[in-house]
Amino acid sequence: MAKKAESQWDGFSLKPKKEMPAGLWLKCPGCEQTLFKKKVTENLDVCPQCNYHFRIGAEARIKYLADEGTFEQFLADMVTSDPLSFSYRGTKYKERAKAAEKTAAGKEAILVGKAFIKGRPVMLAVMDFNFLGGSMGAVVGEKLSTAIEKAIEDSLPLIVVSSSGGARMHEGVVSLGQMAKTSAALAKLDDSGGLFISLLTDPTTGGVTASFAMLGDVIIAEPQALIGFAGPRTIYETIKVELPEGFQRAEFLLEHGFIDMIVHRRDMRSEIARIIDYCGKNPA
Repeated sequence: MAKKAESQWDGFSLKPKKEMPAGLWLKCPGCEQTLFKKKVTENLDVCPQCNYHFRIGAEARIKYLADEGTFEQFLADMVTSDPLSFSYRGTKYKERAKAAEKTAAGKEAILVGKAFIKGRPVMLAVMDFNFLGGSMGAVVGEKLSTAIEKAIEDSLPLIVVSSSGGARMHEGVVSLGQMAKTSAALAKLDDSGGLFISLLTDPTTGGVTASFAMLGDVIIAEPQALIGFAGPRTIYETIKVELPEGFQRAEFLLEHGFIDMIVHRRDMRSEIARIIDYCGKNPA
């Protein structure tokens, strides 16, 4: 009997198991379920349990929106001139901007270029929250304004995806000036009869919300996206008012008429293509 019992353990090791590699799992902020990261990525970075839309960078956004291999970027090498020679706690602004390139899709907080969405040619501008919180400085304003001008020249629908913490404090009043600059460029687009579709993602706040993000002919938001100017805490500390449940979320804004529709990420390409066709802006 003893020999038989010993044979049952043949081939088994009592050594500790290897630890599971990091980064395979993540926790959904919506339903708090532990999810296999690969499955979430395959689902366009949307929770398969509760449809929570994870924040994504510009590279993933372009992949999910544009037809494969069609995005042709321009002004990719434009970087800040640091107009205020800004530094904070011993770190220079230019150094922070350079470091931000390692976590972002490019050298600034927005990527602009021509692309196709379900066969429709468009001018596409995508902000990147991974670059200094998607903040808007002089380069963002210049790149977006140039994209608007090219959309006018080539008679292309303009698609702008906002994901931003607002104007960039490192550039002070220079960054605030981009609110007027981009808005003026959009006025020219409107005068030319062009189409501007504004896509608001989580988060869209500050000077971006107060300028071009809310000037779209059609304003689309992703589910539960945070959209507003000042945050709830700032508002309470300023005017001592408790805000309604869900305030500054996409669903609240839709209910109160600030946006036109909420679209799931998986349906975004089809919805944008449908709007372009409906507005008669598909040159094909």
